[in-house]
Amino acid sequence: MHHPQTASRSGFSREELGQAASDILARLRTHAPRVHCITNAVAQNFTANVLLAAGCVPSMTLSPEEIGPFVAGAQGLLINLGTFDAERREATEIAVRTATQNKLPWVLDPVYIERAPPRAVFARELIGRGPAAVRLNHAEFSALGGSTMTRENAIAYARAKHTVVALSGETDLVTDGERVATVANGHALMAKVTAMGCAGSAILSACLAVESDAFRAAVAALVIMGIAGEHAGEKSEGPGSFAVAIVDALHSLDGPGLSARAKVD
Repeated sequence: MHHPQTASRSGFSREELGQAASDILARLRTHAPRVHCITNAVAQNFTANVLLAAGCVPSMTLSPEEIGPFVAGAQGLLINLGTFDAERREATEIAVRTATQNKLPWVLDPVYIERAPPRAVFARELIGRGPAAVRLNHAEFSALGGSTMTRENAIAYARAKHTVVALSGETDLVTDGERVATVANGHALMAKVTAMGCAGSAILSACLAVESDAFRAAVAALVIMGIAGEHAGEKSEGPGSFAVAIVDALHSLDGPGLSARAKVD
């Protein structure tokens, strides 16, 4: 039997979480936050287009002379370790320091840390600097936290590190150590497009720019990307057309449709 007002372990009803995603999308469109992205070379163009389609403004400079002022004037920051070169490491150090000084929320996306121990070490250092959220997959979580990805371990890690963990998978999981939500929106072709996860982390950064509750921001970001993926999948013949269609879908998303299709528990 359907219980429309049944509260999930997040403390909110399914309908409230769906409505929160709708409200946050509306704020993105109204406020057009600028999100500074330190991301990998493969992801930059797609990430910028996804942010623009959602109503945000991307910036991407890595220059040590420029990145401090760029981050200081931004409303969100993404740190993505996908191409972990010396330039991006230096830029990350400056960006995180600037974000901390300006109380700017930032997101860590520790891409492929399970494949390179030095990258994992740096990611653990960054966790100690207080990201509002960390967005990652199961393998990355195991490398970061030193334990197998389970619901209980994710909750414990989020609680210990005072951050929001947003785990991607067949069903996404979001927890701040106290509240827990799962998001079942999405499409299989999302896994076939380069930089899809990186762009999703940028959307999370944007949501944090307009929503002070990092848990709600993370749920909203996953719902927004997941539903855009569903719309894109209905119109696509394969990964190539899907990559274009999801940008169009993000641009066309509306609040009522978002609330109606949100699969949050």
